[in-house]
Amino acid sequence: MSPSPNGGVHVATAEDIDAIAVSLSRAFMDDPVWEYLLPDSTSREWRLKRYFSTAMRLQHLPHSTSYTDAARVGAALWDPPGHWRVTPGQYVRGIPGMVRCFGSGISRAVRTLSVVEKRHPATPLHYYLAILGTDPDHQGKGVGSSVLEPVLDRCDNDGVGAYLESSKESNIAFYSRHGFEVTTEVRLPGGPVVWPMWRNPRVPDPGQAQPSG
Repeated sequence: MSPSPNGGVHVATAEDIDAIAVSLSRAFMDDPVWEYLLPDSTSREWRLKRYFSTAMRLQHLPHSTSYTDAARVGAALWDPPGHWRVTPGQYVRGIPGMVRCFGSGISRAVRTLSVVEKRHPATPLHYYLAILGTDPDHQGKGVGSSVLEPVLDRCDNDGVGAYLESSKESNIAFYSRHGFEVTTEVRLPGGPVVWPMWRNPRVPDPGQAQPSG
């Protein structure tokens, strides 16, 4: 793995949750899907922090496939093959956090998340990039690429695909540079469009020396 421009890329743990949630909440303040789900801009940031904290604790971090940087200004929250679907137990344990996040809009949030999940491919096995975000004050410095790299390297080494949904059309070019391609468009009920994207593993150049160990 090449050095991170931001330094110190590591597997995210419980100790990182609070700081990552702050960075992600700032990163997604102007995201079209979250503007739709949380229309009150005055409460959106703290509601986002609640959502990301709950999602990290219950679903993403236990797999040890999510990464952040030393300053926790960016994070890539991944689920490994076969673990992207929310289990009944995770759903029940997450209800209090979801209610605090979405309040009276929880029914719309559940419907929206259900539409997205139904379009998620069941096969072939793949890593799922659930969330990628960088604090706005640190965007454009390579943080996003650096926290993506560990799992993309694993995908290439293991010959496994990767999947995500881009909630911003302007982010498609960034993901394309990392090997993802748009597969379709999904119009959320009464809301914006999201773009599912798939990445096939990159085949190493046989003429390029491979790292040992």
